[in-house]
Amino acid sequence: MTVIDLNSDLGEGFGPWVMGDDAAMLEVVTSANIACGGHASDPETMHATLRLAAERGVVVGAHPGYNDREGFGRRVIPMTGAEIARMVVAQVGALQAMARLAGTRVAYVKPHGALANHLADNRHDADLLVAALARAAPDLAILAISGTDLDEAARAAGRVVFSEIFADRAYLATGRLVPRSRPDAMIHDPQAAADRLLGFLDSGLMPVVDGPPIRLAAQSVCVHGDSPGAVAMARRIRDRLTERGVRLAPFLS
Repeated sequence: MTVIDLNSDLGEGFGPWVMGDDAAMLEVVTSANIACGGHASDPETMHATLRLAAERGVVVGAHPGYNDREGFGRRVIPMTGAEIARMVVAQVGALQAMARLAGTRVAYVKPHGALANHLADNRHDADLLVAALARAAPDLAILAISGTDLDEAARAAGRVVFSEIFADRAYLATGRLVPRSRPDAMIHDPQAAADRLLGFLDSGLMPVVDGPPIRLAAQSVCVHGDSPGAVAMARRIRDRLTERGVRLAPFLS
């Protein structure tokens, strides 16, 4: 039986500003990547999301991003690799502390948005981040976009790492995500997203917008929690996977 994790980026509100339906999404996913004060979130949002995840038995990961709430972490902020590493460690530490208050624990780290894209194609900075996490949070696994520099850096360093694909994002032949500035970056139709995902699980090949399908590895599938219709998308994907005999389970317990 095929086993796959279904994750989503949650806790991405700030103060009175609410992003997505975290409570509903936590009824669907098996892992939750929780924003930790960089691109989104604040102490109360972190705590509330962590409590919801704990109540539902959902595994929690830290979702650090550039300190750019105005741009939702989707703009590259010029920083050195060492500065990026310290920024991530600070955010991860904040979520770990909040998790202890909420009665749960952080199990892994997954970079967000522009930071994830930067680390996908910058091995030097990816190596620095992996090394910093090994010192500051050695018990945490890394969830990385499949086939990227961060994925490879974590494996080369002997860290526990899991590869991720996206149910609702289009891919380039390079294995990178289609930039969000393009109109074809997102897949909005739940049926189309589920069909593509099932095809990938059958073949290991991911369709791309600019060439033949490419081979990727995946232990986890992401549905973005901030997208319109995100919960409906996640539910449809979960239902289709279950109907096909795929078992949904977190990649970490």
